[in-house]
Amino acid sequence: MRMVDIITSKRNGNELTDEEISFFVEGYTKGEIPDYQVSALMMAIYFRGMNERETLTLTTEMENSGDKLDLSAIRGIKVDKHSTGGVGDKTSLALTPIVSACGVPIAKMSGRGLGHTGGTIDKLESFDGFNVSISTSEFIDNVNRIGISIMGQTADLAPADKKLYALRDVTGTVENMSLIASSIMSKKLAAGADAIVLDVKTGSGAFMKTLEDSKALAEEMVRIGKGAGRKCIAVISDMDQPLGNAVGNAIEVREAIDTLMGKGPEDFTELVMTLASYMIMLGGRASSVDEARALAKEAVESGAALKKLGEFIEAQGGSADQVYHPETLKVSDKCINIKADRSGYVERIICDEVGVSCMMLGGGRASKEDVIDLSVGIRLLKKRGDHVGTGDDLAIVYYNDEKNLSEAVDKLKASYVISDAEPAPQDLIKMIIE
Repeated sequence: MRMVDIITSKRNGNELTDEEISFFVEGYTKGEIPDYQVSALMMAIYFRGMNERETLTLTTEMENSGDKLDLSAIRGIKVDKHSTGGVGDKTSLALTPIVSACGVPIAKMSGRGLGHTGGTIDKLESFDGFNVSISTSEFIDNVNRIGISIMGQTADLAPADKKLYALRDVTGTVENMSLIASSIMSKKLAAGADAIVLDVKTGSGAFMKTLEDSKALAEEMVRIGKGAGRKCIAVISDMDQPLGNAVGNAIEVREAIDTLMGKGPEDFTELVMTLASYMIMLGGRASSVDEARALAKEAVESGAALKKLGEFIEAQGGSADQVYHPETLKVSDKCINIKADRSGYVERIICDEVGVSCMMLGGGRASKEDVIDLSVGIRLLKKRGDHVGTGDDLAIVYYNDEKNLSEAVDKLKASYVISDAEPAPQDLIKMIIE
């Protein structure tokens, strides 16, 4: 089999056979096929597309290209969640303790953030002493013992995806539905869960800007999940403004804890409860979404979810006391209030601009080598649809380093679009793909 024949075949619009896909994934992962040939194939796929069979085969070949996490020693149905990202997306921090408190085992591998803010792992390190670098055996033991564990991506999961994504990123071939879906799902499948709930964002702060594209991606990923023998559901949610009120790291952790105490922002709480309901149902703890939601609500109201977060943090070396006293999580005491220049309604908040502002403060990474300042961030005081008067506070910026402060403040202020007319309300949950 020759790589040039595979490239030519896809260039001409033909389907690739399972054997051809296996050949190029295995050969590229081992370094036997050069970048320039795989770049040509990625461009051919970008223009010609892949059908459902090709996409599923590509996903499973990438899934099987390296280590796979074996969760068979964990009792019960393991349910994982994946978000396509956004600004203020601290969902896992509140979601996983709720689901675990309802009896569904949570064994989750998470990564560090590259971009606006830290990832779930970075945020968890806001707890004094918290350790993400635990062994797989300790990870599994914690899930069996207390029902929840989250660790860093230490295993070499789906190395083919890492190589292919890096190549796509520099060859203009990222935005292809089959390539995006297979990239996401290969890592999720390799992480070993029995069921997966996908939170697919849509809007200005999302990878997919339109509902049409978000729906297409969600459908593609659900097809892959089910084709690989997993239970899989996608929730399409709004990311046309930041999620919740907090953007950063420790400040987002505080907001997640507030939500577990029943006093979180309305939009963030609704997303967490929606995702939790589907995870609990797929985990076999409820026969319907309504029944699952009632269980999730009870877990919050009874304090069981907050207690579960405390057990999880303590089991991995962190301070459980900070769970019950979130004000002790370090947020910088240096702050600036951003004020409205005019009266009117907040028509929209340009999501990406808020995220970039936070990154400029030190709350995110522009490169893998950057060190995050977990104590900086942004608190939004006004959201879409709120009325403001001239001079009213729109947001608070928490900072330490003044180097990029002025530019970050200007960018945040410009992200607020204020108009005379009250904007029409938008649904947070756009649709469910089953």
